[in-house]
Parts: sequence; C-alpha cells; structure tokens
Amino acid sequence: MHCSYFVAERCRSCALIEQPYGAQLAAKQAQAENALGDRSDVQWISPVASPEREFRNKAKMVVGGTAGSPTLGILDAEARGVDLRDCGLYTPGIHACFPLVAEFITVADLTPYDIPRRTGELKNVLVTESPDGELMLRLVLRSQEPVARIRKHLPALLRALPQLRVVSVNLLPGHTAIVEGEREIVLTEQETLRMRVNGIDMYLRPQSFFQTNTDVAAALYRQAADWVSEQAPATIWDLYCGVGGFALHCGGAAREVVGIETSREAVASAELSARQAGLSQVRFETGDATAFALGASEAPELVIVNPPRRGLSDDLCRWLESSSVQRVVYSSCHAGSLARDLAAMPSLAPRRARLFDMFPQTSHFEVLTLLERV
Repeated sequence: MHCSYFVAERCRSCALIEQPYGAQLAAKQAQAENALGDRSDVQWISPVASPEREFRNKAKMVVGGTAGSPTLGILDAEARGVDLRDCGLYTPGIHACFPLVAEFITVADLTPYDIPRRTGELKNVLVTESPDGELMLRLVLRSQEPVARIRKHLPALLRALPQLRVVSVNLLPGHTAIVEGEREIVLTEQETLRMRVNGIDMYLRPQSFFQTNTDVAAALYRQAADWVSEQAPATIWDLYCGVGGFALHCGGAAREVVGIETSREAVASAELSARQAGLSQVRFETGDATAFALGASEAPELVIVNPPRRGLSDDLCRWLESSSVQRVVYSSCHAGSLARDLAAMPSLAPRRARLFDMFPQTSHFEVLTLLERV
C-alpha cells in the first residue's frame, strides 16, 4: 500500500506498510503460533484478513496549527502539527467529515493547544463512524471556556454534516500525553452511536471502547459465538465485556450470561442492547473482573475474557486455573501477555486458535483461543 506521508517521513506509524499484505499476515500468523508454543494439538483456523485501507472506524487526531488554519493528525518532534487528513486507513465517511470539522474549529475559534507554551484549548479531535455511516465527534479541550461557542455554532455543523449523531466535549485539563480525560459533556440530544454488527445493535457512548476494525470485529464475534454454540454451556461469564459484543453474540439459546466491565458508560450501552434484542437472560454489571470472579459463590461452565494488552491479572489466572470452569474463550490483543497467561493456567490447554488482523500495516493483531480443561 502506497502512502505519501510514509514516503515523505511525515508519519511512520504504519511500520509494515511497504511489505506486501500477504507477507504481513504470514509473519503475524507465525508470531501467534510461536506465542502459543510447541502445541501440536492446537487446531489453527485460517486467519481473518482485513482490507488493506479504509478499515479504521475511529480517528484520533491531534490538533495543531492555528484556529484559522488547523491541522488534524499528529505532532512532529518540535510539537508542530502534521496534517494527516488524507491518511488511507480511515473510512470514507471519516475522510469526508474532516474538512467540515476543520472549518468548525475556525468558525468556533477553537485555539489548538500549544504544548511547549501550554496555551490554547483544543487538544484532540476524535471521530467514530458506525457501520450505517453515522458519526460521533468528540472535542478534547483543556477547559470549558470554549463550550459556549461550540454550542452556538453546533447547529450549523449538524446541518452541514447530517450523518453526525453525537457530539461531545471531553475535558483534559492537565498537561499530559493521554488522549482524553474523565469528564464528558454531551452536546446533542442523542448520546449513543449505534454500531450494528452481525444484525445486533450495540451502542457506543463517548467514553466506551469499540474495536477499530468493524469488519474484522464482526468476524471475531461470529467465531466466538460458533465455538460457544458447539459447547452449549448453560452459564457464561464475559469478563472485560466492554459494550457487550461477546455476551450479546453468545446470549442465545436461553443461556445465562453475565458481562462484567469497569466502565459504567459501557455497561449502560450493553444493557440497552440486551433490552432491545430481547435477551432477558443476559445481564451486565459494573465492576472489576478479578474481584467479581474471586467473590462469586460458584463458577460458570464457560468464561470469555477480552483483557487489555497487559492481559489477565495474576489473581484471575490463579482463580481460573483452580476453578471448575471447563472452557475459556480468550481474545488477546498481545501475544506476549497471552503466552504468559497460558503458562499460568496449565490445566486449561488451547485447542483451537485463529488470528484476526485488526491492524494491517502494523505488527499488532488479535488472537482468539479456545481453552479446554485437561
């Protein structure tokens, strides 16, 4: 895949972009197999490939330049804005909204945050597109000072961009490298973006996590649901459930499913999805996955885990190892933490595995593994 930004060394984020996609996929498959170790009894299913371009449903753009001439992209070594609006990874809908968002920054006089001087207001612009082409726009600000101007000019933006459904302001007052803060102010009547995946409506609130590659995420959920259906467990836990993707896909056949997630926003979204789908046997709770497992009076037949890159906690690994859980479906975005967790749970052996290439042009990938008690 050709990228003028990469060739000009303006952005080097896609480290593998000059490699043929087939070679990228083969190298990731080899890395995934190596992470699971010498296990001849593991059935590897052919990897799920992604489109090479226009697959990212979310853009995280650092704002630079000036209010009159803003850049949307990244910052260079001197903290100057590098505009990446033509990046080939984003969906066409996200590409189309960038000029209107930049114009809105100018009209609302949103001064980009200047890192060296620690002045200005607008730090980041976050845009998400749903499978139906609807958009969520989040403006990350240093303070509430520009909110009145944003409210004033927002109706014009909504008219110019009719697919825009949710607009919010996120407050990040500190001088820090993180993308967003804890406080969110929703400015539109609609507060959630509907993410229709495999015929299931999931709802994304401004601070909720969703996979950045919708097509590959849909394949990931289908694979997990197929494995769960084969095993036909009566009880399931979905730990680190997010907005409920795995739980909602695996909640049929009158199974009792409990999803656990630390984010109240995500849990509220998951509960809405379950109600609309008529899945009364699927429920969600806000809480820590490890604390929930250690405090439960009895274990389910099957556990789904989808932890962050650091993997499972040591306590949760020990609990799973010593529990009566018969099967675990483990979705991992980091092969190293997956290998460490498997070593800590020797009684739960991997039987099937499949690679899902969520992130073409980079070394990152997702692996779904079915573990069975031996």
